[in-house]
Parts: sequence; structure tokens; C-alpha cells
Amino acid sequence: MRKTGHGHTVNYLDHSRVTKYVAVEPNVHMHAELRRTASAAGYSEDAGTLLILPCGAENISTILSYLPAPHPPVDTLISVLTICSIPSPQSTISGLVTEVLKPGGQMLFYEHVLSERKDVMWWQRLWTPLWSIIFDGCRLDRPSHRWIEDVGGWVQGEGGIWGKEGETEEHLFWHRVGRFVKA
Repeated sequence: MRKTGHGHTVNYLDHSRVTKYVAVEPNVHMHAELRRTASAAGYSEDAGTLLILPCGAENISTILSYLPAPHPPVDTLISVLTICSIPSPQSTISGLVTEVLKPGGQMLFYEHVLSERKDVMWWQRLWTPLWSIIFDGCRLDRPSHRWIEDVGGWVQGEGGIWGKEGETEEHLFWHRVGRFVKA
């Protein structure tokens, strides 16, 4: 993941150090694409470097049952355009950070979120009921970035939240990018 827009680029995920990729995807129709993408990056189920779990992020006990001890076992949690459709997102985010992410681990995310502009918020809230029916539960009106930040227990001065480069705040699909490190 790269952070841009502040005059520098930082690679937060060193692919040479990633030993196992665990994908949590309840939609089994997406698993073939996950396998193709992971394979292109050098990960496979046959080699034991890829694990695709057919459950949602809210199924924390199921996720942990597939992962080796000690718990919490995960160095990095990555969420890309997923929190918008997770049931009970605040408790899920808190549970993942508390139970799955190990101390010193990082949470990386790229999400479309509720705008801070009242006029854009109004439109996001207007369209969300129809949008969520058409797009499998995706909601335009979730302040996911704030929910992640509000979990607390983050190392001060490590990471933060920033915007998508070149995106104006009038955008209906307003994006936030972030990185937090668990204390």
C-alpha cells in the first residue's frame, strides 16, 4: 500500500516478508478471482501460502479457528472497499483489531466513507437504501475510517488517515485511506 499526496511515497507492506495471505470472502463466486490474483503474487493454497475463508469478517471465531496459535495471530489486516457491507461494522472492526491483530500489527484500509460535507452526506444517505439493495449490502453512509480510529489502542504518531489523491470532497464516493499500528 502506498501513501501519496504528502510529497513522498511509502510502501507499508513489504511483499518479501508476507509469508501467508489469508482472504476472508463470504462470496464463494469471488474465490476463483482471489486465487488468480494471489497466484500472480506468488501465493497458492498448494504451497500453504494462501488461505481463503468462506466466511465474513464478522465471523471472528471462525477466522481464528483456521489460524495457528498464538492468538492474536495476524501481523496486518487489510480492508479494501469492504467495511461498507459488513454487518455490525463497529463491533466487527473492534473484534478484528482486538482478537485477530497482534500487538505491533497494522491495520491498512482504503474505503469509501460518509462525507464530512453535509450536502454530500444528504445525497449519500438518500441513495444508500437503493444502492445497498443493488450492490449486495454496500452502504455509502458509513464513517468506517472513524470507526477504525475509534477502536483505540493505536500507537500515537504511527500512521493516520488521509484522502485519495486528486479526489474532491464533493465526491459521492468519498474515499479515505489509513494506517494504524496496534500498541
